[in-house]
Amino acid sequence: MPQTPKIPPGPAFAPDSLVLNRKLPLWYQVSQSLRASILGRARDASARLPTEEQLAAHYGVSVLTMRQALKELETEGLISRHRRRGTFIEPRARRVSPVRLLGSIDAIVAQQSGERTSVLGHGPVAVPGELGAYFPDCPEVVGYRRLRHDGESDEPTNWAENLVRPEIADRLDVADLERWPMTKVLRDRVGVRIARITDTVEARLADPVTAELLQVPLLSPILFYTGVTYDESGQVIDVALIRYRGDRFSFSVTVEAH
Repeated sequence: MPQTPKIPPGPAFAPDSLVLNRKLPLWYQVSQSLRASILGRARDASARLPTEEQLAAHYGVSVLTMRQALKELETEGLISRHRRRGTFIEPRARRVSPVRLLGSIDAIVAQQSGERTSVLGHGPVAVPGELGAYFPDCPEVVGYRRLRHDGESDEPTNWAENLVRPEIADRLDVADLERWPMTKVLRDRVGVRIARITDTVEARLADPVTAELLQVPLLSPILFYTGVTYDESGQVIDVALIRYRGDRFSFSVTVEAH
């Protein structure tokens, strides 16, 4: 009986685990999870990916599904595939990142991975009036302010404010936010069972704080993202407010027929 291929240990590239959602295209979920693993990999990790068969076994999908996921990352410019040599992470991946939303938690994680993150500050804050409906029982929440930089040029790309319920914030290690996106920290480090995230993206003009942090002209166009995270009981646990540089990001939505 043939053995399941294993991904070699040690400094070799090792992708994160993934819980598949059967309501979404498997290739898309796998591509986004692998994308996050690539962008968030250790600096000394191998640039060579495991084989298609090893990756397919790791994610629990068919080789054909894995091949489609890899094709998506190749089209994006994140990897290159060479016959008989293998698949390799591109040393200079595409720098303009599309904000792509298809309903997968791992898509959100992937979008926010691969950048150097600085925590600007954190602490109790009053719930803004326009967000009061999300926290009806909390006069205060814990706010986290972070600035993200491009991993290669160190250019600021976006800055985020997260408003988190106090009882969740008590279990959160701020150091984790310098390594991973908030969604990943809440799900994988704190253990929150995330049910859904509701996203809104709109065009705005850079205010003085955003202009200074992102190093863009005052009143220049930015993309303003609001992400509301719900747990399985339907309670809001986090509201993310992210300002993206308009010259570095685009926004697209894929609608599947089935």
